[in-house]
Amino acid sequence: MSLKSKVIWMDGAFVPFDDARVHVLSHALHYGMGAFEGIRAYPQPDGKAGIFKLDDHIDRLVDTMRILMMPSNWSHEQIKQACLETVAENGFQECYLRPLAFTGMGKMGLGARDNPIHLIVAAWTWGAYLGADGMNKGANLRTSSYARNHPNASMARAKVVGHYVNSIIARYEANDDGFDEALMLDFNGYVAEGTGENVFYVRNGVVRTPPAANILPGITRSTVIEILNHNGYKVEEEFFGRDALYCADEVFLCGTAAEITPVRSLDRRQIGDGAPGPVTKLVQETYLAGVRGGVDWMQPYISAIAPR
Repeated sequence: MSLKSKVIWMDGAFVPFDDARVHVLSHALHYGMGAFEGIRAYPQPDGKAGIFKLDDHIDRLVDTMRILMMPSNWSHEQIKQACLETVAENGFQECYLRPLAFTGMGKMGLGARDNPIHLIVAAWTWGAYLGADGMNKGANLRTSSYARNHPNASMARAKVVGHYVNSIIARYEANDDGFDEALMLDFNGYVAEGTGENVFYVRNGVVRTPPAANILPGITRSTVIEILNHNGYKVEEEFFGRDALYCADEVFLCGTAAEITPVRSLDRRQIGDGAPGPVTKLVQETYLAGVRGGVDWMQPYISAIAPR
């Protein structure tokens, strides 16, 4: 993966990649005060790029800023245009987009309130988040020793820069122990999510996922539920322990970066027969086709990009 692109959108203007800089005393660098999104653009049947569920991602970015009490100088439509133009200016047909709002340099300290709020949109090419092997055969997970952030302490609905330290240390722990990803439990010991993905499991044809109470309510998560409903599956949202996953027929992760990633094992316990199951394959195939314009009912979610 290379982060290199031609330009990055910064506060309303495009700047060359190497000139996209901020001061080392930017408030967000010291305290983690920032809101961000992860968005993907995919090639469409007409040869143009298209961004999947762009409006939903911008809504969540604006919501996160509201939760953080970060004033925004940019409207929903302006941020949307910045994302579309960033893909076009860089000539990408397929890429990952990173809008980021953060507090800049001014005052220091936790009480600083009038520092400038900067907004950037960057883009780069990014393949399978957990690797091609994970996408095709399934990822190996371990339950993290770190609990997911308590929703009364860090606002689970918000996608906040500083919150992800919790995820990073859990991911480091899992990787250092030889696993691909970590499964995180909530403050009550129930399954929450991966470090950057929501989780679903299938048992006897019934699909379950944690409720959007102790987790980030993922945009890909909502798409997965739509895919399953369109194919006759009802999804039950309920709290459950890790042992439910040990006994599952299928488990899979989902997220904008991770897309639909099967889970092969959890805590060295094989899931099902150790290969992606039929429900997982259905969701994965439908999702990967749909974001590329190949599923009729998903096409309205795609924002087309006019090439430069």
